[in-house]
Amino acid sequence: MHHPTSLLAIAIFSFFVGAVLFLSFYLGSKAKSAKGYYAAHGQVGWFVNGIAFAGDYLSAASFLGICGMIAFYGYDGFLYSIGYLAGWVVALFVIAEPIKRLGKFTFADALDAQFHSRGIKITAAISTLVVSIFYLIPQMVGAGALIQPLLGLRHEWGVIIVGVAVIIIVVTAGMVSTTWVQFIKGSLLVFFCTILVIMILSRGLHTSPPSKPQVVIKVDGKNQINGQPIDEKNNLTPVGHVLELPGGKTETGPLGPVEYLRTLQNSKIETYKKEVKGDVTTYTPVAQKGADLLTPGGYFKDIKAGTWKGKLNFLSLMLALFCGTAALPHILIRYYTVKDAASARKSTVVGIAAIGFFYVLTLFLGLGAMTSGNLDPTDSNMSAPLLAKSFNPILFAIISAIAFTTVLGTVSGLIMAASGAVAHDIMGSFMKMEMDDHAKVRAGKIASVVVGIIAIGLGMAFKAFNVTFLVGWAFNIAASANLPALVMLLFWRGTTRQGITASITVGLLSSLAWIMLSGDAYLNLYGKPAADAPMPFNQPGIVTIPLGFLVLIVVSVMTHSTGRRRGHDVVAVAAR
Repeated sequence: MHHPTSLLAIAIFSFFVGAVLFLSFYLGSKAKSAKGYYAAHGQVGWFVNGIAFAGDYLSAASFLGICGMIAFYGYDGFLYSIGYLAGWVVALFVIAEPIKRLGKFTFADALDAQFHSRGIKITAAISTLVVSIFYLIPQMVGAGALIQPLLGLRHEWGVIIVGVAVIIIVVTAGMVSTTWVQFIKGSLLVFFCTILVIMILSRGLHTSPPSKPQVVIKVDGKNQINGQPIDEKNNLTPVGHVLELPGGKTETGPLGPVEYLRTLQNSKIETYKKEVKGDVTTYTPVAQKGADLLTPGGYFKDIKAGTWKGKLNFLSLMLALFCGTAALPHILIRYYTVKDAASARKSTVVGIAAIGFFYVLTLFLGLGAMTSGNLDPTDSNMSAPLLAKSFNPILFAIISAIAFTTVLGTVSGLIMAASGAVAHDIMGSFMKMEMDDHAKVRAGKIASVVVGIIAIGLGMAFKAFNVTFLVGWAFNIAASANLPALVMLLFWRGTTRQGITASITVGLLSSLAWIMLSGDAYLNLYGKPAADAPMPFNQPGIVTIPLGFLVLIVVSVMTHSTGRRRGHDVVAVAAR
């Protein structure tokens, strides 16, 4: 679907990105030491850090992906919101204070606090890199999706712009600028999404005529409608209408939140069915009951079908979302930016409040986009910005620019985690390279550039995926590789260094192998039928997370005499 370029959107976008880059250069002088570069000197206030948690966590998947999922499939998209939020329960009650006491710069620091093991360092560093890269992919895909309607550029240019901007942010000031970028964009995202939801409820619902089927034919790699290239004059018609309201009404007027959901439940809504046959793609309008859209089974169809594979796939995804938050490296390193464990706990509570409120908003944003009559049937990731466009072009420009800074904030946090793994864990601890503060910072900046370039390439390769779906993969890998080692280190005295190393290795490799051999990977990555995939379902967490715990326990028992902790128990250290 073609989106005409808006000069206003370009101006607002340029202002936001320019302000972020100015902040990075300004704060660059405050992060010369390794502690300043990687952990913002450990002096970030707990409230600022809590909002920065929200800014870090509310990524392109949370804003673009979930809203798109809800707009296209209904309630099932909101299940991602529930899973993402539930994961913070583990972070608050299990991880927050111990991780602050045990670590210095990185996730590997905490795992290796009592062992001083090169094996733990290298496996934890590799896990951090893999999880960060898998989480980077959807952020870059989201950036490319935003750039097309915002600036009228190709997807690839959006990926390049965000990659270059984030590399500049991280290289100039490290965690100091990253924290403030995340704080600002987290605050703006929650504020303007609240405004957008208020506008949705004030507009209420109104009926519109149904859309007509639309046929897109790909000729020489380019989409055409009726033999003509897609441009401003010849374009796909936006979809997403209310066909019938209860009581035969044509409009409702302003509605309250509960009344909005109740009215939608008793209405008939237009969605669409996509069919692909060779180079011909057909988008056919489908009338659905609102009650069906507000119950599970729209996206996770196997829930209603009752197949054991479908149910296991759904449970596996929910388990990964619940367990993955507390194992994401870019979330864990944020605990090192505050001064003490009490501040870590307080900042987690603030983060949960901001994140929880935002995820409630996503339900109304998604449903508002579903009924706005302005959905792009070719791109679910654009649902929220196009919803804003249905109200006002200025709001569209602001929401798109904030979404873009959302990508900047999350990507900068991920690259910080990856660069710390390379410079601090691999080069400093594993390879035993002698580096002063200046050398550590320089190594981290070089690693940031390399990881940024890799992220740009992957953002181009995965552009056909929904960003929320891709984040599900990252959560599966993080929960499988990192969480068993972290939890058992804190709560089981029998944990050994060999057990931790084996658990990370097995969890990482098994989850990666499962994902790469899943039906979704076969279909969207390799271009092969999903039925040919050897794995019975797509989400590996329900198998690979317990496997990580099992491997750690078995290996720790077998190596108890040689791999015990040095000094006193880690739990005792964490309890100080």
